[in-house]
Amino acid sequence: MNIIRAQQIAESPDMKDVTYNGKSVYIEHIDVQTEMATIHFLDDPEKQQRVPVTQLKEH
Repeated sequence: MNIIRAQQIAESPDMKDVTYNGKSVYIEHIDVQTEMATIHFLDDPEKQQRVPVTQLKEH
């Protein structure tokens, strides 16, 4: 995924189908300068993770 689309999804009030390593995630924040996303897995909302935006996939 590119940084612009990741930002759009993060700012959208609508839930989008996004995965990281095949698991559904919620994008909490995008750091434009480092191109990293703060996410959490939908099945484990307490566990936040920072991942490269390019490794996120929209379905």
